[in-house]
Amino acid sequence: MENYSKARTVERPSVCPFSGLPADTPQIRVKDGSKIRNLLRFALSRMEAKPRAAEEEEEEEEGGEEERQEAAGRPLCKHLVFTASGKSVSKAITCAEIVKRRLKGLHQLTRLLYGTVDETWEPLEPDAGLDSLTVSRNLPSIWILLSREPLDGSQPGYQAPGRYDALWAQSSSREEGGGFTGQRPGHRRKRGGGRGKGPGRQSGRSREPVKGQN
Repeated sequence: MENYSKARTVERPSVCPFSGLPADTPQIRVKDGSKIRNLLRFALSRMEAKPRAAEEEEEEEEGGEEERQEAAGRPLCKHLVFTASGKSVSKAITCAEIVKRRLKGLHQLTRLLYGTVDETWEPLEPDAGLDSLTVSRNLPSIWILLSREPLDGSQPGYQAPGRYDALWAQSSSREEGGGFTGQRPGHRRKRGGGRGKGPGRQSGRSREPVKGQN
């Protein structure tokens, strides 16, 4: 491909796998350049009745009073969808986890799909007789549904609301106690026995006869 240069990239995102959602369900598409702060502000404004005062002041400074009144007049949603593809998948997961910590009792349903990216490559020298190339490749994507209403727990990718601190505490205790052998941490057992005094050994400095003495 040293004789080609990428001309354009067209992404064909995957279709939302969650059927039966209300028409007003917001779908937040997380991109590589998206800021988590802005994504969370929009998500919480659609699902939380009373945002924090600090976020209200920040929203009022950046978006103005009209934008804040418009967000406050919207009806609260019972469902929220985060979606991302490629390198932005981890950012979408982070947003979903923060929302779950902020709003207790949310049910989660996760789907992993593949989207398609079409890349068009043009020859560097048009007179070289080379044709344009179109390369299609699959791009992993994630869809995360957060719902205030109970979801079907038998579906794969379902996570019930709750705290998982006990699970993390149990795993950390196993890691700490896995290498326990009755010794203090950092203590190294000596190999073999201690250096004893043999019959031919003498302690201290050797005494040599002083001249002039028998």
